[in-house]
Amino acid sequence: MDINEVKQAKNDHPIHSLIKERWSPRVFKEQPVEDEKIASLFEAVRWAASSMNEQPWRFIYAKKGSEAYDKIIDCLYEFNQGWVIHAPLLVLTAYKENFDSGKQNFHALHDLGLGVANLTLQAQAMGLGLHQMAGVHWAKAQEVFHVPEGYHVSTCLAIGYYGGDINKLNEDLQKSEGALRLRKPLDEFAFEGEWS
Repeated sequence: MDINEVKQAKNDHPIHSLIKERWSPRVFKEQPVEDEKIASLFEAVRWAASSMNEQPWRFIYAKKGSEAYDKIIDCLYEFNQGWVIHAPLLVLTAYKENFDSGKQNFHALHDLGLGVANLTLQAQAMGLGLHQMAGVHWAKAQEVFHVPEGYHVSTCLAIGYYGGDINKLNEDLQKSEGALRLRKPLDEFAFEGEWS
């Protein structure tokens, strides 16, 4: 079974291959992500759109084998700790809550999402898989990584090359890795003219 074929989107309308082929693995090849590719990931974020060009996104990343990597794992929910050890690169995401004026940046989390979307597509273009996790003890992460007041840790990204050995995962996660990706139909979230 070619898991990358299984995971391709079964789209109803044409979409770009970077979107069609992207999925969220929980196991990766035992191959480090090269420094130049890490730089390209964040360069992609740099050119994402943001409200008032505030660029409120912030990232803390760590390579497998480093003390910071272990600290990130320690800030994750127990379920995520069980599989994330297979990722060669971990990234905590955060956003700046207010504009420099002190006014709340209501769109900061949205803009962080745009930045991560750019990062995700850049990763896909370079053959890297990316799994996003909401299961982060964000307050603990803020303390452990000395995140200053006014910034909020949001999620964690596990990044590495596709093609990991799914036998390294427990039985439930192996089933999940091999399952088809499902999405709601368009008429459940895209409404023309009015909410329906």
